[in-house]
Amino acid sequence: MHRAIASDVGMSGKTTGRTTGRTTGRTAGRTAGMRPKASGAAGCLLAGLGATTAPLVWAPRAAISIDGGFEGHARDLSVLYIDLPLIVLGGALVPLFAWTLTTRWVRRPWVAALAAVAALALGVWGLTEWWTPRRQPNPGYGPGI
Repeated sequence: MHRAIASDVGMSGKTTGRTTGRTTGRTAGRTAGMRPKASGAAGCLLAGLGATTAPLVWAPRAAISIDGGFEGHARDLSVLYIDLPLIVLGGALVPLFAWTLTTRWVRRPWVAALAAVAALALGVWGLTEWWTPRRQPNPGYGPGI
């Protein structure tokens, strides 16, 4: 905690730097180099970036489940009402949590932004590596008669 320093001028004209025990309202509990409103806006901006990036990466992989392929046999609309909200929520929360935790630990906004973008990149990589929509076998290409 920062303490305000009172300057007492004695009879000799010199100042003594003793602490008053009061905290200044401007510096207590703030991130270094960033106003609270700007910090909140940066966190919301990173959450918005994640909420748009994750579905944009997810959409091409889910297209087969939405349109159904040949004659709509593989249509699975659960990707729209189950997977899509989870993808958007995860895309928004992962960078926001990384931003919040890094800002509280390091107190440097540029490090927090870098950590949030790295967390988003790792989340998108994990999405593309591990999430695959369910695909049913194509009905027209089985063994012949």
